[in-house]
Amino acid sequence: MNKDQVSGKADQVIGKVKQKVGEGVGNQHLANQGVADQVKGAVKETWGNVKDDAEKTSDAHRRDSEAHANHAREHVSDKVQDVKNSVNKKIDEHKRHSA
Repeated sequence: MNKDQVSGKADQVIGKVKQKVGEGVGNQHLANQGVADQVKGAVKETWGNVKDDAEKTSDAHRRDSEAHANHAREHVSDKVQDVKNSVNKKIDEHKRHSA
């Protein structure tokens, strides 16, 4: 949970309290301010959710990219070893036929 999510939730709680107190004492300005705080908090929390999701998506892409790179390096290394073994086999065959 990031700071925007926490701050947004706090603003929503504070707004709800202001709204209820304003309604309870007949203060429309305070009640309206409470609703505005709830909206502001919901927007902050939603922004925090977007940032959190973007970070998770970025991390997943980074892990996938690293796994792909590791696989590609392993594949190239295996192919190099195959070529080396094939060439050494040909050299050994040539030595046997020459001797």
